[in-house]
Amino acid sequence: MTGNWKLRGELILSCNCDVFCPCVIALGKTQPTHGVCHTWWGLHIDEGHAGDESLDGLNVGVLMDIPGPLAEGKWSVALYVDERASDAAAQALTEILSGKAGGTTGWFSIMVAEFLGVKRVPIAFERAGKGWTFKIPKIVDGAIEPIEGANGDGTTKIVNTRYWMGAEVTVCRSTKSRFRDWGRNWELTGGSGEYAQIEWRGP
Repeated sequence: MTGNWKLRGELILSCNCDVFCPCVIALGKTQPTHGVCHTWWGLHIDEGHAGDESLDGLNVGVLMDIPGPLAEGKWSVALYVDERASDAAAQALTEILSGKAGGTTGWFSIMVAEFLGVKRVPIAFERAGKGWTFKIPKIVDGAIEPIEGANGDGTTKIVNTRYWMGAEVTVCRSTKSRFRDWGRNWELTGGSGEYAQIEWRGP
C-alpha cells in the first residue's frame, strides 16, 4: 500500500458542460449541463511522494464518464500514468487516484463503479500563452484558456470553495478538446474548463 502521500501541482479539466460547469458551485449535487458528464483531466505533479517513492515531475491523465450528478457516483474511470514513472510510482498513483490510498481522494473509491484500467503513456502538460495544453498521443488533444475578468483584465476565479480540486478554481473554456479511447469518442471543444493548483495528501 502507498502509505503517507502528497501531491502538489497543477490540474486542468475539460468537460462537456456549457461554460461554466455547475459542479464547482453546487459541489456536484446538480445535473451537468447536458445531463451526463464526459470529462478528462490532467495533472502535473510539481512535488510529490508516496512513502519514500518520489512522484516529482510526473504527469497523469484521468477519464471520467459520469451518468448524472457527480455526487451520485456510478463513475467509469480510466487512468493514464506518465511512461517515465517507475513501477512503484505508477502503482502509488493508481492507488491515490482510485481512492484506495485514502486522504483527499479517498472519496473516489465510493464513487467509482467501473475502473476501466491503467495505461502507461507519454503525457505532455504545458503552459501555452494564457492557458495550458494537455496531450496523450492518439488519445487526448486538449487546450484550455482562462475566461477574462472585468474589462478584459486578469482571469475569472471561484474562490473559497469546498470543491474537490481545491479552494480556488480558474474559470476556463476549452479551445481544443478531443478524447478517443475506451469506446469513447468525445469532441468537447468549446465546453467548460477548469484550472487549479492542488495540494492533496493522505491517508
